Amino acid sequence: MVFVWSQLTKGDPNYTLVHVSVNDLIMVVAFVPIVAFLLGVTDIRVPWETLILSVVLYIVTPPIAGGLTRRALIARGGEATVTAFTARIKPASVVGLLLRVVLLFGFQGPVILAQPLLIALIAVPIIVQSYAVFVLGYGWAWLWRVPHRVAAPCALIGTSNFFELAVAVAIGLFGLNSGAALATVVGVLIEVPVMVSLVAIANRTRARFPA
Repeated sequence: MVFVWSQLTKGDPNYTLVHVSVNDLIMVVAFVPIVAFLLGVTDIRVPWETLILSVVLYIVTPPIAGGLTRRALIARGGEATVTAFTARIKPASVVGLLLRVVLLFGFQGPVILAQPLLIALIAVPIIVQSYAVFVLGYGWAWLWRVPHRVAAPCALIGTSNFFELAVAVAIGLFGLNSGAALATVVGVLIEVPVMVSLVAIANRTRARFPA
């Protein structure tokens, strides 16, 4: 998802790749102990094997697959082939993003409509946190006169959450109809339109940043 936001703001692909890579490396090390600590506080028992498998599947595997794909494309025709492949797959990535939201809402739609107050209690903190983090990151980049093609993905990456990983872990452990799955699904449903709105803000303020 982060690469989609960066592409929509015409962000620097190299900066985005490095930022996401560092973020993923931190998550590889930090996700399991953080989750284990939080689960220990709530007395919810989750096998360590499940946490580690989730990290491998949803954090480690995608960058490896992307790196292998890039290497294969460069071997076939150089950077021009990578650029052409990225341009072809960009519409599909946006469609996939929207399709995921539709499917998640379809699975959890009845619960969401039946418990609007509960959904609001989950959604409001996520919305506040997202806009606050974006304002801090984007505003700081503006004060530092960072070019827009770096400032936009910087703020958007900082704002984005690992809801994909949370959804996978929650559904895998507690089932699709569980409260945990509902909370993470609501997170995705809220994050996508919020991030789209932040992309619009970033694009409209492009002229305020150095070229």
